[in-house]
Amino acid sequence: MKTGTKGRMVAGAADLIRRRGLNATSMREVVRHTDTPRGSIGHHFPHGKQQIIEEAVIYSGQEVSAPLKKLVGERGAVAGLRAFIALWREVLESTQFEAGCPVLAVAVEQYMGDDGRYNADVQDRLLRQAHGIFIEWQSILSAALRKEGMVAARARRLATLVVSSVEGTVALCRAARSSKPLNDVAVELELALSLAISRLAASPSTTTPAA
Repeated sequence: MKTGTKGRMVAGAADLIRRRGLNATSMREVVRHTDTPRGSIGHHFPHGKQQIIEEAVIYSGQEVSAPLKKLVGERGAVAGLRAFIALWREVLESTQFEAGCPVLAVAVEQYMGDDGRYNADVQDRLLRQAHGIFIEWQSILSAALRKEGMVAARARRLATLVVSSVEGTVALCRAARSSKPLNDVAVELELALSLAISRLAASPSTTTPAA
């Protein structure tokens, strides 16, 4: 958790994005949500909304990446999958299904600046950020699968399946006001990964890396 005035504002912006979306997250709302001085805006974020949104996206990505990378390194791909799903279940249930993924919100909304106008340059920058974070999550899971002996292409595809499935299911859970869709997807994803890994153990010749 971030500390200090700037850190609280960045974390608060991330929380607002995941609850209300990108364009409902104004600098005024961040100040109100974090109970920080309005003068902090100009001091910590001279580039205004664009800057705090970008920093909130980075913060949101790291909140997932850091613990996920640690866990898969210690306990493997299936444990990483469970942790990834548990993280989103906690977000959903602790907010009564009000909050989702801030990175996804940035990826699907059109950015409007402080003046209420569309900014194509910032939109492109935010999309690149969101894409990079999704790729990072996939890469962490893919690396864990490769460590189990899986070829790179299959590991990448399965990691993409995990991230895209969970991100989409978070939206289903918010609509249903229930964790059931996530629980269902968790069962099938764990089965898919466990089966793929067990087949590697049964057929050692399949572990030869792709050229």
